[in-house]
Amino acid sequence: MPQLNPAPWYLTMLTIWTIIILIFTPLLMKIQLPNTTEPNKATISLTPWTWSWY
Repeated sequence: MPQLNPAPWYLTMLTIWTIIILIFTPLLMKIQLPNTTEPNKATISLTPWTWSWY
């Protein structure tokens, strides 16, 4: 079974990964999920509190 020269395959893999990163990273950065965990400002309790062991 002949051995393949790794040099062109490494360059091909590096090129493909670079293209994938350059195409998909901006697409993933555009995605903004809505923040549904932020409570309503009108219902927030503004009374101060401390830890029970202090």
